[in-house]
Amino acid sequence: MKYQVLSEEILQGVGGKENINSVMHCATRLRFKLKDSRKADTATLKANAGVIMVVESGGQYQVVIGNHVSEVYQDLLTTAGLADDSSNNADEDKGSLFARFIDIVSGIFTPFVGIMAASGILKGLLSLALACGLTTETTGTYITLSAAGDAVFYFLPILLGFSAGKKFGGNAFTTMIIGAALVHPMMMAAFTASQAGSPPLHFFGIPMILINYSSSVIPIIFAAWFSCLIERVVHNRLPGAVRNFTTPLICLAIVVPVTFMLIGPVATWVSELLAAGYLHAYSFSPTFAGAFMGAFWQVCVIFGLHWGLVPIMLNNLAVHGADTLLPLLMPAVLGQAGATLGVLLRTRDVKLKGIAASAFSASLFGITEPAVYGVTLPNRRPFIFGCIGGALGAAVLGFYHTTSYSFGLPSVFTFSQVVPKTGFDASVVAAIAGALVAFIFAAITTSLFGLPAAKATVKEEAAPAAPMAVVNPDLLHKETLVSPMSGAVVALDQVPDETFASGLLGKGIGIQPSVGRVVSPVNGTVASLFRTRHAIGLEAEDGSEVLIHVGIDTVKLDGLHFTAHVSQDDKVRVGDLLLEFDIPAIRAAGYDLTTPVLISNSDDYIDVPAASQQREVAAGEPLLTLIK
Repeated sequence: MKYQVLSEEILQGVGGKENINSVMHCATRLRFKLKDSRKADTATLKANAGVIMVVESGGQYQVVIGNHVSEVYQDLLTTAGLADDSSNNADEDKGSLFARFIDIVSGIFTPFVGIMAASGILKGLLSLALACGLTTETTGTYITLSAAGDAVFYFLPILLGFSAGKKFGGNAFTTMIIGAALVHPMMMAAFTASQAGSPPLHFFGIPMILINYSSSVIPIIFAAWFSCLIERVVHNRLPGAVRNFTTPLICLAIVVPVTFMLIGPVATWVSELLAAGYLHAYSFSPTFAGAFMGAFWQVCVIFGLHWGLVPIMLNNLAVHGADTLLPLLMPAVLGQAGATLGVLLRTRDVKLKGIAASAFSASLFGITEPAVYGVTLPNRRPFIFGCIGGALGAAVLGFYHTTSYSFGLPSVFTFSQVVPKTGFDASVVAAIAGALVAFIFAAITTSLFGLPAAKATVKEEAAPAAPMAVVNPDLLHKETLVSPMSGAVVALDQVPDETFASGLLGKGIGIQPSVGRVVSPVNGTVASLFRTRHAIGLEAEDGSEVLIHVGIDTVKLDGLHFTAHVSQDDKVRVGDLLLEFDIPAIRAAGYDLTTPVLISNSDDYIDVPAASQQREVAAGEPLLTLIK
């Protein structure tokens, strides 16, 4: 239950359980299908310390968490009382055709993309071992590990059958069995015999077109959709006592033969057409294709549109046994890794340095969302330098036609997947060179030009006295922030919440309120008002950003005992009433009312000390000094 509080806050932020059609997760994101995205409180979610970013794209409401997303997902299911495959598609807003396509693709491939990537890496490492002469194709070690690496791709129709059945709202076990029929040993033997000149099989006198469906992608997806369609038509029309086995019986008896005789051949033709179309576009100018994909891959990732390319890569491998798209994406990933390293080396902002350090290691292994959302994109220039580096590096790979022989996430492991069994060649050297170009260019340019001077030279909180000692006092500018409430003053590190006490959300002070009123400490604008009315953010005319968070964990009250007297974007003056809250009722509910008053952009100031040594303060009296 480590992430229970975060999961509760996310659940409230997306509009509650009743607003969720379905939820799944990928490597770093919770992917919600909401009944009404307008009910989601995006501003509150973005302000949550446990959330990296919120993205609405492809018909999905995506909450970016980071590498621990699976743990948050499990706590979310427990908190909301949802099943792992929970969905209620009856009221689902279908959205645009493109949004539906992205949603379908991500829903089908997300559940097992991790094992596909792991299997692809294993196949790549085996190819590397062959190229280096460490093993041969006849050894037991190679055969065993090769079977482990090949299994997910050989039996891909079975896995796709299961996940597609769930996505299309049917019996996933029925569609999984349809996928298994496509690669059944008897059907594979019949295909092999037909290739040797044996007469074709017939189904009630109708000749069947036999195709090798192992590793295929598109045929089973169409077959699963057709099966789910039949299931919806017949299930409720059958007697309740027998429908649990008669519905699958009808689906199997109809869909399997139709798939072998019609759906499979047509879908295979579409697959070959798609592969030929990609190959034609790539061969027109591989260098330009590389530069384009290297530059814009991370843009696609930001909006979740990269899922639209996953079937193309898998289809290329199924049709041609090789893929030139995956290698082009590797420099794009390492470009963002290089930019993140540049930020890590350049900045002296303690918080940003900590985020960059963890995000850098994750990005090397293909998980770039923490780096993009937490480091490079918020600072703009590092993201741009990373994209430029990706374009330069991928252009090198395109020029030398670097090819991948297995599927995986674009990462440092891609190096092993571009090594052919015949050994190293120019395309492998180009992969290494292109990756280094992307990484080094992004790291150097970001280190030199990627951060504004303020973010590059912020001093660590542990030693605020050093800059004070060397700065001419005549050059200092001090501003006073008055107290937004009356009560006892508490040092920030004594606030009973580690997130606030650590200063991660900004420097400031705590107040134990004696009066249930919050007034404006600044002349400015209401930048954010939490839906639960327990917290408010202000942007002052002088540039300071103030966060007032009434109580600890009071978000759980869902607005009970709080009254707001302003709205977001309202103009306020010092002393204007912002919030009222019922102190006895909140304490009776078991909540601590210690209220952090923070300067969210305290990195813009040399220090933010208390304005006086008083243990009590009244609303409107000096509370903090902001020193520039």
